[in-house]
Amino acid sequence: LECLCSTRESGTSMLEKRWKDTADTVVIGGGCVGVSLVYHLAKAGVKDVVLLEKSELTAGSTWHAAGLTTYYHPGINMKKIHYYSIKLYEKLEKETGQAVGFHQPGSIRIASTPVRVDELKYQMTRTHWHPTPQFLIEPEKIQELFPLLNINKVLAGLYNPGDGHIDPYSLTMALAAGARMYGAEIYNPAPVTGLTPTSNGKWDVQTPQGTLRANRIVNAAGFWAREVGKLIGLEHPTIPVHHQYVVTATVPEVKALKTELPVIRDLEGSYYLRQERDGLLFGPYEKEHKMVLQDSWFRDGVPPGFGKELFESDLDRIMEHVECAMEMVPVLKNADIINIVSGPITYSPDLLPMVGPHQDVRNYWTAIGFGYGIIHAGGVGKFLSDWIVNEEPPYDLIECDPNRYSKWTNEAYVCAKARESYGFNNVVGYPKEERFAGRPTHRVSGIYHLLKPRASMGFHTGWEQPHWFYKPGDDVGYKPSFRRTNWFEPVGRECRLVMEKVGVIDLTPFGKFMVQGKDSVKLLDRLFANVVPKRGTTNISHMLTLTGKVYAEVTVTQLAEGGFLLITGSGSELHDLRWIEKEAIEGNYDVEVTNVTEDVGVLGVAGPRSRVVLQKLTDQDMSDSSFKFLHCKSIQVAGVPLRAIRISYTGELGWELYMGSKHTATVYQALMKAGQEDGIDDFGTYAMSSLRLEKGFRGWGAEMNCDTNPLEAGLDYFIKLNKPADFIGKKALQQIKAQGLKRKLAYLTMQTDEVDPEGNETIWFNNKVVGNTTSGAYSYNTQQSLAFGYLPIELCTLGQQVEVELLGKKYTATVTQEPLVLTEPTRTRLQKKAGGKTP
Repeated sequence: LECLCSTRESGTSMLEKRWKDTADTVVIGGGCVGVSLVYHLAKAGVKDVVLLEKSELTAGSTWHAAGLTTYYHPGINMKKIHYYSIKLYEKLEKETGQAVGFHQPGSIRIASTPVRVDELKYQMTRTHWHPTPQFLIEPEKIQELFPLLNINKVLAGLYNPGDGHIDPYSLTMALAAGARMYGAEIYNPAPVTGLTPTSNGKWDVQTPQGTLRANRIVNAAGFWAREVGKLIGLEHPTIPVHHQYVVTATVPEVKALKTELPVIRDLEGSYYLRQERDGLLFGPYEKEHKMVLQDSWFRDGVPPGFGKELFESDLDRIMEHVECAMEMVPVLKNADIINIVSGPITYSPDLLPMVGPHQDVRNYWTAIGFGYGIIHAGGVGKFLSDWIVNEEPPYDLIECDPNRYSKWTNEAYVCAKARESYGFNNVVGYPKEERFAGRPTHRVSGIYHLLKPRASMGFHTGWEQPHWFYKPGDDVGYKPSFRRTNWFEPVGRECRLVMEKVGVIDLTPFGKFMVQGKDSVKLLDRLFANVVPKRGTTNISHMLTLTGKVYAEVTVTQLAEGGFLLITGSGSELHDLRWIEKEAIEGNYDVEVTNVTEDVGVLGVAGPRSRVVLQKLTDQDMSDSSFKFLHCKSIQVAGVPLRAIRISYTGELGWELYMGSKHTATVYQALMKAGQEDGIDDFGTYAMSSLRLEKGFRGWGAEMNCDTNPLEAGLDYFIKLNKPADFIGKKALQQIKAQGLKRKLAYLTMQTDEVDPEGNETIWFNNKVVGNTTSGAYSYNTQQSLAFGYLPIELCTLGQQVEVELLGKKYTATVTQEPLVLTEPTRTRLQKKAGGKTP
């Protein structure tokens, strides 16, 4: 009885207060992330928010974390997560009355090689247009801030004032106090023993103390996340790694300092080091072959009762990092170690968390896979709370979408990627980065083995897809750089191929859905801002959020009466499918939505000779008058039945061919044979990117996403505000149009030297930040760099000059009439007007 009456940690006693039977949101897991979400939901006014913790708050990865906080993140909107967290932690003690132990001495990322200096410059230009305080500093300034540093090898540093560290236990308790202050309930010990979905989309959450019915559940269970997922048949790809850090006794030189040392991140040595009282705390990231995975937990689950335990430490494993640290901070050589902490940190395959609603399971959300839970907790709690309250994400964070993973993430893949991600924690962050562990998965097209020996492959949500192709004499292999590298000339060759002859590209990674049924037209009219295409035709359509942001871009084709094929990019397959399924269910539409992504192979054929080559292989008349632009026909190519859509992201004459995946190789080989005398060859996604930019084609995830509305993105042609259907986001767009735009997407050309825009660079005017690029490339047809970028309306006039920052240097950029190169359909139309013949 005494045991039952006690209150464990900050939970609620079972006899002191009756547990709720119902809740709006049940959050499972009492680490810093779960508690932050409950705090933010309650603060936003959501009633009936409950957190269930199996043992006590902070048990798991939170309590033993080193507690580092930093504004820095190489991602774009992940910077917003970090920024919000730090600003929250600064005021949390005053708000809740609970001390949080927040230290803000700043932090410095150390560059000790020239390529690291380039990396810091690369990251600086991606930060100027954010509020994040960040500075590139010289060795002398570094020495001033960290006088115990040996700067012999130091070339530069990336300095973030306001960075530091926080006590994870105190932070969690303060968030819990705030959550209760705003009306949330925190129950513990409350292990979840079962999760049962109801027919109306709610959940019965079973615990030993009874069952709670919830409108939604959020899995924030840390390294127990897989067990929670398994209760509903999901295999979340998370795995614990052993992370070690060392704490020293008092170091006299540290004790003598008048101000706290900034946190150091030695990128080459792959460790962080900070002051801990009058000593030092040092945490390395071991190489792939040395680090330890707790893979038994992936297979067999976390041992019952594991909570605030640690693993056995292994100093030998981290000695090379210790030696690097002693060279960089010589006082470490004489420091006594008083503690080595080795605890489980949860990793996802790519080290980014899985945050948001899950596809194929109604009202099930995740906030799991946090390798850096302390700095992410505040921002992710706010991000998810806003999404739940407003029914759309507050900004784009697709890189953290749980739906970027699927059944292709098996044990071998997860283990290989977690090893790689941990071992690569501090590797140079190049543009166009590729990582090769765990590849390929089972997601390979029918021609992967034909292409692989002569292609540099990219990875897209499990798929392998050629970036560019080798020819004899080329400098082959993956050779990343901040400047033009070995792919530059070959990509130019592929662009010329498509402009002058005919190229073939493997587009199998597209996400592909079939939508059919009595209400299919009605559903698509509600989902898309464009009109529903007529039978046998195709259009580009956009799904918008309630506030008029661009949630997705989809190619829609009506194949038969009420039967549609929807095509989206590989990176947004389940992201888009979830949105479609949610609307279909909640709107009670009589439709069937089927994901056929892995069943259908896709080949793109593009270039002025593409019609000639295809005509050799089919009885279908491929002429312009018979097979018009944006039309779809069922035809046979080399005896294989397929659907051909006259469309190409290159902007040139071309078709996308959709066939059963088992037939892909047959069609590909027939095309290559038939096109020999026409100069047919392969091209990859790098060439396609350059060609689409020359044509002024926008890209989802770059020019448009949940940060942008379609009017400022220049998508007016695809947005039918006058169509009768009340599509999602229509009212918001009407308001946006009435109020007028404050910024627009501009088309920029510039002359550079061995470096081209990639996207997300800062744009300057009169020494002030005025915008950012969204994507960029070299235009091989006009021999200059080009980029899309958002600018204030007043700077969008043609001929206006601004500056784009690349690797620390500002290049003059000119707002230019788009496109640089007319599309083939436009050229054909103009030729007809002029009385010329159509090919």
